[in-house]
Amino acid sequence: MKTDIQYTVFDETSAYCLKDLCRLCRVHAQFIHDLIDEGILSPQGTDPRDWRFGAVEIKRIEISVRLQKDLHINLAGAALALDLLEEIEELRSSRSLLEQFHSLEKRD
Repeated sequence: MKTDIQYTVFDETSAYCLKDLCRLCRVHAQFIHDLIDEGILSPQGTDPRDWRFGAVEIKRIEISVRLQKDLHINLAGAALALDLLEEIEELRSSRSLLEQFHSLEKRD
């Protein structure tokens, strides 16, 4: 049994317009607008025709879709979950830096 795996690599410096974002994430533009209204996404630009989104927004969309699909979480809950996930990542990063600093102190 052969399984085809498809993946897309996103450059952190790339910016995507609304149409491209919808195509990449397989969502409707209204869903993107709803995510913006909920504070989950923050596009660059003032007008929807000028909006640009980066790799971070793509990740946030994918997580929001999975939270809604798998756990039946509404957008407000998804926004909270995303904020908490980011805070956990920051805490892990801080802990790692502290552990590195502590191990350097032990050597001296």
